[in-house]
Amino acid sequence: MARGSIEPSWRKPAGALGIVAWVFAWVILVASFSGWIGRLHILAQLPIYVITGIVWILPLGGVLRWMETGRWRRA
Repeated sequence: MARGSIEPSWRKPAGALGIVAWVFAWVILVASFSGWIGRLHILAQLPIYVITGIVWILPLGGVLRWMETGRWRRA
């Protein structure tokens, strides 16, 4: 291999598929509670959907770091 060339990593496609699977699972989970949430007052629904719309992002930091560096935690 030539000097300075970069070998492709399997982590990026694997991580991308993992992220898609995570989003799909999260959507199924939240949608499974939609009947119960839908019976709540609109002002009670709002924080639930805001929180669930933000919380799914939190685990992705480690996955994105792993995709780039091969480590789960910061060095």
